[in-house]
This record gives sequence, C-alpha cells and structure tokens, in this order.
Amino acid sequence: MTQPARPYRSVLYIPGSKERALEKAMTLAADAIIFDLEDAVAPDEKVNARAVLAKALEGDYGNRARIVRINGLDTQWGREDAAAFAEHPGVDAILIPKVSRAADLAAVATIAPAKPLWAMMETALGMLNAAEIAAHPALEGMVMGTNDLAKELGSRFRADRLALQTGLGLCLLAARAHGRVIVDGVYNAFKDDDGLRAECAQGRDMGFDGKTLIHPLQLDIANDAFAPSEAEVDLARRQIAAFDEAIAQGQAVAVVDGKIVENLHVATAKVILAKAEAIAAMAD
Repeated sequence: MTQPARPYRSVLYIPGSKERALEKAMTLAADAIIFDLEDAVAPDEKVNARAVLAKALEGDYGNRARIVRINGLDTQWGREDAAAFAEHPGVDAILIPKVSRAADLAAVATIAPAKPLWAMMETALGMLNAAEIAAHPALEGMVMGTNDLAKELGSRFRADRLALQTGLGLCLLAARAHGRVIVDGVYNAFKDDDGLRAECAQGRDMGFDGKTLIHPLQLDIANDAFAPSEAEVDLARRQIAAFDEAIAQGQAVAVVDGKIVENLHVATAKVILAKAEAIAAMAD
C-alpha cells in the first residue's frame, strides 16, 4: 500500500458558481476541495461559473488540494473548461466526470497536458475498465460517484451498500495496483451523523483514502474517521521498534501484544505513521 503525499480524508464539493461558498472554502478544514463546474452548476450558469472559479482560484486556499471538476467533453462546455484550467496556477488537478475508459483521460490530457487528472468512477463500464483507467499515466486519483453508479445499476439504497460493493472493490483494487489516490462516494443525508460515521468506517476499513462530502457539517466526522487513531499510532511505533530490535538480535519476526509482527506489518505501520505526520503537517 502506498501513501499519498498529502492526506485526502475529506474531499468537499463546492459549486464553482457560488462566490460566497468559494470564499468560505478557504477557511474550512477540508484536506481537498472539488470545485464543481458539472452537476452543481445549472446550464445557463456554466460559462459564468468558469470565469468566477478561475478568479476565485487566484486566492489563497492554503495547502488544501484544489481539484476542478469540468464538464464532460461530450458537452458544449467541456473543452473550454479543460482549456481554462490547463495552466491555471491555482489548480492542482482536473477531475473528469463519467470516465468509462482510458481514452476519456487521454482526450483531456491532450488539452491539459500539464495537469494531473482525476477520474469520476460512476458508470458500469467504468467499473469494468477500472484497471485500464487506473493505469493511465496522467491519472493521479479516482473518485467514486456512487449516486450515479446506483442510478445506472438501478439499485436501491441500503446502509451496507451491498449493490455497490463490486464496483467499489474493483476501483479500489485498480487504484492500489497502480498507486493512485482513491476516495469514497458521498453520503447524501448530511444531517445524519451516525449514518455518515458508519459509511466512513466502512470506506476506511475497505481501504479508501478518504470520502467525498457535500456539506461542511460532514468534515469533522470524515477527518476523524480516516485519520489514524492514537491507539493505531502507538501500536505502529511499538511494532516498528520491536521488529527493529528483533532484527538486531538476528530474528526475522517480533511479537507485540501477543501477535506476530513481520515485514508486512512493519510496512503497514510505516504507512500509518506517514499518514499521521501528513495530517499533522496539514494542520500546521
């Protein structure tokens, strides 16, 4: 398992057309922001939103990752969206909606070759082509679009997300195989803290780096869920120390809390500590 250079515990969607929301986002405790020009912007506001967002991104968003979700190239706005942010210094990456094959990434890469790309994984074909998509050299991250995926599947809502597990798993496998960041889909009931906390725990336990969010009220829960706990950090440190001591004594394994510690456990422990350090740096 590779560790992203920065944390992506909380990835908050902000409409690209809302000037007050764009300004407020500079103060929110989000690890990353998706500035949305697609679903969150009405058709007659698309062109204006592009200009509003380009101006807003000249501002100071600190060390939050700044990702712009453009409209698809199959729309009348997509190509101009991509061109507008292709060299914008305030943009860290471009997010492409409804990516179904690697060719969808390649098309945007020709317009914005200098920007890392992210892929919205929200179609059935995208699930089946997840490995091909994750392998594209311009790709940096994947975002699960669980609402659109559920719509395409015709599935009903279940708290355990049983109908979505195949797609979630395929994308997670693809992202890990190719060292990409991957964040879980949104939780729609933004006032349901218990439901959000449970879905964050599920995504964290599966292996996602974080969760996309639709409201600032969800930030604290996601940040807490996807951060290593104090107990996990303490165990990681003790595992590394015990293993180092075992190696110094000519042993290949150590024992911590009655459990075997081998190379693979130490590798995981180092990832946990690196994530904790990245989160601490983010806070600073």
